[in-house]
Amino acid sequence: MLKNENMTKDKKKSLKIGFPSGSLQDATFKLFDRAGYNIRLPSRSYEPDINDVELTGLMFRAQEIAHYVERGVLDVGITGHDWIEEWEADVEQIGELRYSKATSNPLRWVIAVPEDSPIQRVQDLEGKTIASELVGVTRRFLASRGVSANVEFSWGTTEVKAGIPGVADAIVDGTETGSSLRANRLRIVEVMLESTTRFIANKASWADDWKRQKALNLFTLLQGALEAESKVGLKMNVPRLQLDAVMKILPALNTPTVSNQADDAWVAVEIIADESIVRDLIPLLKRSGAEGIIEYPLNKVVY
Repeated sequence: MLKNENMTKDKKKSLKIGFPSGSLQDATFKLFDRAGYNIRLPSRSYEPDINDVELTGLMFRAQEIAHYVERGVLDVGITGHDWIEEWEADVEQIGELRYSKATSNPLRWVIAVPEDSPIQRVQDLEGKTIASELVGVTRRFLASRGVSANVEFSWGTTEVKAGIPGVADAIVDGTETGSSLRANRLRIVEVMLESTTRFIANKASWADDWKRQKALNLFTLLQGALEAESKVGLKMNVPRLQLDAVMKILPALNTPTVSNQADDAWVAVEIIADESIVRDLIPLLKRSGAEGIIEYPLNKVVY
């Protein structure tokens, strides 16, 4: 009876995670899939199904997740450094997850103005009107520069507002590539903040041994999936006499694995390499004596 009671208690243990809806949702679900977690969001639902009985989830806008993690609505969550700063949220930052909706580059929050604007530097914003979705961060940034300006909340399409007379003299907008700014003929005055995706935890949840370990295990797998994105494995057979020549051209994550074969004249070599260099590397390996070269994808690389 005691054994059954303990099993029931264990089944009740759960880590509640906040998933970002909107533009980050697909990229986040794909990342979890590569980490070994299948997530399905039923139609009209905000509670995703996860193939782990110890995980439950809720969907929120990325802008809200830091707030709900701080309040304890969520044990852990995935959101941007920008929104942690906006809320000034008192949360545990478990680590960085370098991914976004478009690239792995940081999201830059920039102060921008029309190309023909007389505003050239932050100090020129004194007394001006600025449209920003990141109101708190913008106000604190301007205050740190001794600038007093009217910062208004923008509900979206922020990049068009600097070009409309009477709406805003400048904007604060998030950009990964700068393409939207260029399309709207805007010039960057200054980069205000760089932001990447973060995995965060509620302070009380982090103090719980089981939840902390579960969160750390999850972070390890997510990070491993991200690390594997740009890498592949290579296997090959190499004549023992050519091994030194092959080893000199192998870029490896660590020391390449070399294994003996049934035929003493040959060895098997295995490495992990950046996918971007493999197209140049394979012909070099072939010319150096390697044979039976196999390239294969990786799901996770955990350091």
